Amino acid sequence: MTDLLVRMARWSAGHPWRGMAAWLLFVVLCLGIGVAAGGHAATTEDFRIGEAGRGEAIAAEGGLQQRPVEHVLVTGRGAAADAAARDAAARMGRLPEVASVSAPVRSKDGSAVRVDVTLKGSELQGKEHVEPLRAQTAAVQAAHPGVRVEETGAPSISKGVGELRDDDLARTEMIALPITLVTLLLVFGSFAVAVVPVVLALTSIAAAIGLSMLASHVFPDAGVGASVILLIGMAVGVDYTLSYLKREREERARSGGRLDARAAVETAAATSGRSVVVSGLAVAASSATLYLADDVIFSSIATAAIVVTLIAVVSSLTVLPAVLAKLGGWAERRAVRRGRTPKPPRTGGGRITRAMLRPTGRHPAATLAVTVTAMLALTAPLLSIDLTDMGRDSHPREIPAMRTYDRLNAAFPELKAMHQIVVRADAGRADEVTASLRALAERAEGDPLLAGTSELRTSPDGRISLLELAVPHHVSTGAARRSLERVRGEYVPETVGRLGVETAVTGDVARYADYPAHQEGKLPFVIGALLLVTFAMTVWAFRSVVLGLIGVVLNLLSAGASLGLLTLVFQGTWAEGLLGFTSTGSVGSRVPLFLLVILFGLSMDYQVFVISRIREAALRGVPTRQAVLDGVGGSASVVTSAAFVMVTVFAGFATVHIMELKQMGFALAVAVLLDAAVIRITVLPALMLLLGDRCWWPGRPHRRGPRQAAARATGSVPQNIG
Repeated sequence: MTDLLVRMARWSAGHPWRGMAAWLLFVVLCLGIGVAAGGHAATTEDFRIGEAGRGEAIAAEGGLQQRPVEHVLVTGRGAAADAAARDAAARMGRLPEVASVSAPVRSKDGSAVRVDVTLKGSELQGKEHVEPLRAQTAAVQAAHPGVRVEETGAPSISKGVGELRDDDLARTEMIALPITLVTLLLVFGSFAVAVVPVVLALTSIAAAIGLSMLASHVFPDAGVGASVILLIGMAVGVDYTLSYLKREREERARSGGRLDARAAVETAAATSGRSVVVSGLAVAASSATLYLADDVIFSSIATAAIVVTLIAVVSSLTVLPAVLAKLGGWAERRAVRRGRTPKPPRTGGGRITRAMLRPTGRHPAATLAVTVTAMLALTAPLLSIDLTDMGRDSHPREIPAMRTYDRLNAAFPELKAMHQIVVRADAGRADEVTASLRALAERAEGDPLLAGTSELRTSPDGRISLLELAVPHHVSTGAARRSLERVRGEYVPETVGRLGVETAVTGDVARYADYPAHQEGKLPFVIGALLLVTFAMTVWAFRSVVLGLIGVVLNLLSAGASLGLLTLVFQGTWAEGLLGFTSTGSVGSRVPLFLLVILFGLSMDYQVFVISRIREAALRGVPTRQAVLDGVGGSASVVTSAAFVMVTVFAGFATVHIMELKQMGFALAVAVLLDAAVIRITVLPALMLLLGDRCWWPGRPHRRGPRQAAARATGSVPQNIG
């Protein structure tokens, strides 16, 4: 592999303008192909999970599936409110986007009137038709100033969430980019060099967006692809470029001017180039385990993460050598004109790193015990984690449709949620099924957990029947969940369930309950695959079973601590003001799995960068103890700088309004911070110091010449270890 990387770097450094032009052409082609092919968004069918999903499929077979519904809410009493409601119904009925409009319905307390507007198309397509309805709602308000006229519904809320998310992401990017540039400027002391990682990351993101649109025809995009590409692309793009840049500058400075820019680039390709490839493959392989979750959202996340990571690797191996050769050539000419020689690099790390390593070097066992105990203490809150689906009720009230949603539910509590009992049977048994469903509805009328209202519908061919029961509780409440348990556990088995026909309970509450259950069922398979991938990648990279086991344990430790902090922060209320959220008392069901997979991949970056340096020193004949201290110190600036950039990007997501994105951003920022500042600078060296040469089992580094040692440290020639 290393020979190929060196040849690629040699060509790129030898033809810098061609290399840069080829990269720009590649980015343009990726975007062009993506735009030409168009993205394929996930459909309603792709989101079906568990019994709720099975019920939706049966209902859709009979044309009884849920439709996008908007509610026009008129707040006011008397004739003025009735007139406004009739005006709204008439206006909405004339719109081509509208399938049907209900008659005005007054609330029980008489304070409001609502008009239900059913849109054409599927549930997910509803948000595309909202604007004409909003315009008509505004017109009704202008014509009836004596009452309040507003609009809400799943389509409006979905559109509002998308708009708010886009605004948040734009703001996050505007904050992250300057901080990243300042960080890189402090690391390299050159604005031209500092700009390189950012530009390459942004172009990698652009290319990834294009290719992800193409990939969406195989793995449909659930609407999260662009966010993940931005999140992961900035992190790994800067990370890989930073590692390569730092190594190239070190090689030039270490040679005392004897290496020209092209030779330094080739040397960096033989060391950091392979580290970048291994790290990128680790992130991609870890992300691929998300496909095992059997969920369209996680498939979208996996596809986006894999595409942007691999493109970031390609950029660092192809166009980056060209850029470095050009920048290096300019720097050499300036140095000659000014009569300067490059300063040799520091190998022991900065003052902070040396201070952190000092107790580790002197007392590794005590340091390890204290650090691991602290990390386990941070993990402890994880034992009480409550996973729920972040449904509509958790959306921020900054969205106008959500404030209207609250007023609608206050006036019409029966609209908060619903159960749908779906039955599939032979058409000849339609009367029998209908009678059983009516009996079920009668039993449910007196249930305090239900609203006491129901609606029964049957497909035109008589094969599919659907009974809808109103639930006066939000889906996230215990009362809603208990009502679902009662319907599934008592009402259905004791009525229509006795007929021996196919039944399923779906609806708002069932969707909310079944999704976390599905994730919990898939979690062991994904975690098992993730541990196996991490172990295999580490063993492959360093030919050491011991290091493979260490990598797995340390990743679990950092992931557990970050999840514990996530639970402590978001399931309580003490941090609401600090982070700007309203606690739901739970963690989003997607967050732990997302965190585990992405963190395991990103942690491999640090694992590879740090251990590669340690191994290089060991292969030069440096005793293991000194090799560990020198390797950690030598890689510290890359690890800490890259971690600071990642934490900045991820922390920006912790400021957004969408709860699940906020939790993901917070968890990733904390995890990367703990991994870089604690695991790689304290726990890892302490473990390796205690194990000594046993770290390399079943192999053992042998003394080599400097040039051969560097090559062997990156796996470019047979190891002959052991």
